[in-house]
Amino acid sequence: MRLQSFIITQIEKAITRLYELSFASEQQSQVAVRIEQPSHMEHGDYSTNIAMLLAKVMRKSPMILASEIAAQLTQDGMMEQLVVKIEVAPPGFMNLFIDWGVWARQDWQLEARGEQKKAIVEHTSINPNKSAHIGHLRNACIGDSIVRLLRRTGMGVEVHNYIDDLGNQLADTVVGMLHTPLQQAHARFGDFCWDVYSSLHREYKVRPALEQERSTILHALEEGNNNIAWMGMLVAERIVREQLEEMEQFGIGYHLLVWESNIVREGFWDAAFALLQQTPQFKQETTGKLAGCWVLKQGETGAVEEHGDESEVDSEHQQDKVLVRSNGILTYTAKDIAYHLWKFGLLGKDFGYKRFADGLFTTTAAGGSGTHAEAGAFGQADTVINVIDARQAYPQMMVKQALEVLGFTAQANQLRHISYGVVSLSPRSAAELGIDTSDGKAAYAMSGRQGIGIKISQLLDLMEQVIADNRSNSDGLSSRLIAAASIRYYLLRFNLQTEVVFDLQQATEISGNTGVYLLYAYARASTLLNRAAEEHGIMPQNPAVFPLLHRAEYALLRQIALWPDTLHKAAEELSPSLICTYAHELATLFNNFYGACPILKGDEASKAFRIWLTSKFHETLGDALQTLGLPTPERM
Repeated sequence: MRLQSFIITQIEKAITRLYELSFASEQQSQVAVRIEQPSHMEHGDYSTNIAMLLAKVMRKSPMILASEIAAQLTQDGMMEQLVVKIEVAPPGFMNLFIDWGVWARQDWQLEARGEQKKAIVEHTSINPNKSAHIGHLRNACIGDSIVRLLRRTGMGVEVHNYIDDLGNQLADTVVGMLHTPLQQAHARFGDFCWDVYSSLHREYKVRPALEQERSTILHALEEGNNNIAWMGMLVAERIVREQLEEMEQFGIGYHLLVWESNIVREGFWDAAFALLQQTPQFKQETTGKLAGCWVLKQGETGAVEEHGDESEVDSEHQQDKVLVRSNGILTYTAKDIAYHLWKFGLLGKDFGYKRFADGLFTTTAAGGSGTHAEAGAFGQADTVINVIDARQAYPQMMVKQALEVLGFTAQANQLRHISYGVVSLSPRSAAELGIDTSDGKAAYAMSGRQGIGIKISQLLDLMEQVIADNRSNSDGLSSRLIAAASIRYYLLRFNLQTEVVFDLQQATEISGNTGVYLLYAYARASTLLNRAAEEHGIMPQNPAVFPLLHRAEYALLRQIALWPDTLHKAAEELSPSLICTYAHELATLFNNFYGACPILKGDEASKAFRIWLTSKFHETLGDALQTLGLPTPERM
């Protein structure tokens, strides 16, 4: 059991014995027991304000209630001798002091999950029309860390990367390749397409007739089996392979690539359309500007139509949704509804599968070259988690509504949209890219249409050079691996809803709250443990008797004890930034301990205890780093 969970359970039992209150009842939710670590260690290891909450229910002084609960806990054996002292402090706090020797002799872990569940996590899903930029990388790093977090807490996970090979972006790149000749040297095809895409959008302004060509290309892509469709497929597949190579450098992988063209051509939308037609909320408009469109109805305020892959909404919770345009072209949301019905195993159809790379499969035409036995069973999820930026909240809500309209309420409740703030550029970084910053904005949006953004490959090369220039010793991890870890940590440490204002100089720092700082702390502990074994013959062992703790030892021990509860909270909230915050604080406290307490000097008992504490730190930080998708180097 987790330490905090154990303490809460014991307090609840004591309160139940005293006052016959049931904490399983919803009526008692206003007096839920919560504990926290006080910021000042003098106030104990854990503290609770439950007596103050109970005072409103019991009509009794919080100080009296706190004293009664403390007395009951003492009578019960002070939580199996784990708590050595309980102090009652005004206006009714209970401060608990842990016997760390007792704590060290027990195995504090996350509670095992009950019935094994399967989650499908969809992330990355970059348009396959040009090289990826740092905004795309934030999505992938968040998604991959959530996958690792779910696995770490016992859930089975299937990872999808959705490839929109029928969208406006790919159509624009194909139009550009056909109508805007470009003669420049490029190391990669994706970089060539980056420039083609942006040059086409400049061309649209002077040749508006070209925009009609986009519509023609879109129809050809959806129809398939024609020159344009083959060209689009070749472009998309080449771009996807380059994007996968980039993601692999950050430790990011997938189980299945789901191609939008397969959803359309294999009849997935047709099956979803047939189901939706049986509901009164899905109908074809016959009058007005949306005549001929198939719309998922919500209210009486009119419909909203997708333009490309984005939605324009005035009041996002009261707009109807166009799923099929009057020209017969499907919106992104229509295909997404069909995809999610399949994810939950509700469509009665399946893809064909074939191998795309080692450990990675791709959807293909049913009855294609792959076999289900080789690929395994995809889909049939209990929970679906989509990592998509905050601008796509409305289409995600429409997918959930479609499930509800079709009567799949349980599945709709298990569909989670992990929303996150977009990445924009700081004025300094924008200026370096040639953007006019004279208007004094605090941040500047990246734009593929204008060719504005920092490509992933560009950033990784820059960061690798910064790392190499600052290393006195090139043994250990390669500079490129350290660079990838640093970038990944930089993008994860922000709260999900925070817009990341990306500054190239700040992102390439290697001191402070950075991935490099964490890796050095882990490597330092590795070195200490190796020296202890090789030079002093000391192997980490639980101390038989705890010494009087130095303040730095005490602070580090308290932080280590928080790990299972932090992991639990991060998994509940699907928030990697909580682990980043924890890991940085842990590394800081270890470095303080390293500076204040000579680890391999002093008497034998002192050395043995400090090596044990170092090993606990090493184990805990290693677990956190792996959950974040960062390496655990023995040396740097």
